[in-house]
Amino acid sequence: MIFEKVKALICEQLDLDEDIVNSDSVITDDLGADSLDVVDLVMSFEDEFGIEIPDEALENIKTVGDIVKYIEDNQ
Repeated sequence: MIFEKVKALICEQLDLDEDIVNSDSVITDDLGADSLDVVDLVMSFEDEFGIEIPDEALENIKTVGDIVKYIEDNQ
C-alpha cells in the first residue's frame, strides 16, 4: 500500500512510467531526479503520509525501498 502511493507520487512528479519504478530504483541515478526533484518529493511524502523527514534521514535514503521503509517505521 505505501509502496504503491510512493510509486505513484514519484511517477507523477518525475513524469515516469510506473513500469520502471521498483523498490531497488535509486532515486537520483535510476529515476533521474535532481536535488530540486528530491526536495519536491520529500515534501509530497511528508504531506501524503503526515510525517516529517529530517535532512539527516535523507542522507540514508537512496532507493524507493528506503523511502517506503522510512515511512513504515515513522508513521
